[in-house]
Amino acid sequence: MSATVAKQALTQRLADFSTLVEALDYAASGQTGMNFYDRHCHLIAAVEYAELKSNAVALAKRLLGLKLKKGDRVALIADTHQSFIESFFACQYAGLIAVPLLVPSSLGSHHSYVEKLKGLFANCTPAAVLGQEEWLPYAREALGTSLQAFVGTVQQLSALPPVQTLPRVLPEDIAYLQYTSGSTRFPRGVIITQRAVMANIRGIVVNGIGVRPGDRCASWLPFYHDMGLVGFVLAPMAAQLTVDYLHTRDFATRPGQWLKLISQNRVNVSVAPPFGYDLCTRRVRDPDKAVLDLSCWRVAGIGAEPIRASVLRRFADCFLDTGFNAAAFTPCYGLAESTLAVCFARRGAGVLVDHVARQALEHQLRAQKCAADDPGSCAFTNCGAPLPGHRVEIRNAAGRVVAEREVGQIFVWGPSVMSGYFNDPQNTQAALKDGWLDTGDLGYLSGGELHITGRRKDLLIVRGRNIWPQDIEYLVESEPDLRPGDAIVFVVPGDDEPQVVVQVQCRVREPEIREQLVRTLLAKIISEFGLAADVHLVPPHSLPRTSSGKPSRAEALERFMAQANAVLPCPALETT
Repeated sequence: MSATVAKQALTQRLADFSTLVEALDYAASGQTGMNFYDRHCHLIAAVEYAELKSNAVALAKRLLGLKLKKGDRVALIADTHQSFIESFFACQYAGLIAVPLLVPSSLGSHHSYVEKLKGLFANCTPAAVLGQEEWLPYAREALGTSLQAFVGTVQQLSALPPVQTLPRVLPEDIAYLQYTSGSTRFPRGVIITQRAVMANIRGIVVNGIGVRPGDRCASWLPFYHDMGLVGFVLAPMAAQLTVDYLHTRDFATRPGQWLKLISQNRVNVSVAPPFGYDLCTRRVRDPDKAVLDLSCWRVAGIGAEPIRASVLRRFADCFLDTGFNAAAFTPCYGLAESTLAVCFARRGAGVLVDHVARQALEHQLRAQKCAADDPGSCAFTNCGAPLPGHRVEIRNAAGRVVAEREVGQIFVWGPSVMSGYFNDPQNTQAALKDGWLDTGDLGYLSGGELHITGRRKDLLIVRGRNIWPQDIEYLVESEPDLRPGDAIVFVVPGDDEPQVVVQVQCRVREPEIREQLVRTLLAKIISEFGLAADVHLVPPHSLPRTSSGKPSRAEALERFMAQANAVLPCPALETT
């Protein structure tokens, strides 16, 4: 078996198509495609776009043979496998709505995974479910007594009789539902039309990445996440680029394999959340680094969570001898409600950091510039300007647009913005205001470029000060024995004033060392922020995160309150 190669045998078109079907029809006339690798970076499957189209068309005819009608939802368990991609594009050709679903985070999460699927199925009411055999028992359990036209694998579907013709796919048709990363308990399925996804892909490949002929991509991102699906399944196809896949779990256990894949295949474009770069910094050994050549890596994108420049600086220093160029770092900002991308930083500029005075930020919500070495400063990464055709406004609580360097609520307008949440008019109305999307994020503009300060719902308001939880988390995680992602901060409402709670994952068991760590962290927080926090040490891997790896502060608060209520003394029972 040989891998598909980054070769254009036809004139390259950069996503100037009206639908995903039109894009794949064109890509299928070339020689590029998708490669799947195992945990040793050995090729296990190579699928040219021509084969992908042929398989997808055949599956589309069999889906319609089930008497499904245009607009029906087909749930797809989105494992890193070619069958998912074939199923996804089969839905596109059939005029059906693909619904990518998460896979369980671990084999021991049976109950929680089934519960999540129940909520998702209740929201999207799928007419059919497709997935790998290992996940179908979970799906059947979650479906219960509800009736579907088909629940099974791609191979089982292929044995069914087909129809002969396929419908015409239009730009206004719904292409798929993207469930947001924090919505597994209260599912919100973002409606993405063909027009919206093609507009976003066009902006990504032309203005964000600046795709060149012969570029090659690599990804370990899960296919159920918008950055994995749009960024590294749909966008490479629409630009006729070859893309190499490593399974998400293989990256998690051996993160250096991502870099090995980039090195051995001379990959130019790859993107990860900050924690992906941090994992590589901490776990790739010197002998493994010695054989890497990362000089080919032109666009090293960063997104999906708050971008800490210090994490990226450590990665660049760690892999300097491999030829990695820190100027390749390309921060971006986006969200599922805008298909994927909203802003991209300037290519080739690396990570640009804006240092602002914390006092002005906390008391006046103003991003007043200050020196990088000012002890009263905090830093925010420049995420760049909006994609062409898109606009970003910063508004205050009253809904009025504020001046540059004033912090407020981020609103987005443009062709990539969702048409709403599926079966959820209430949340749709709350999120969309006269065509403008309320992102739920806070930030400010400087020179027309966006800087994200945090999530509005996570903002800690203590004694009239606006404190960002990630600032406290970063401070805590700077302790030598702690790692990025080891802390989560939230506020517990109180009768007098709210209590700031800091939960810290601790691997140490000795009571004296644990007590000393708590005292050290309390002193740091008091010194830096002038507030007394309630610090709790918790076991490793116990902090809640969303399906995309972001800290879930709301769930952490919910767990904390439930535990606190559980240990309250019960009133004594009176006996007669």
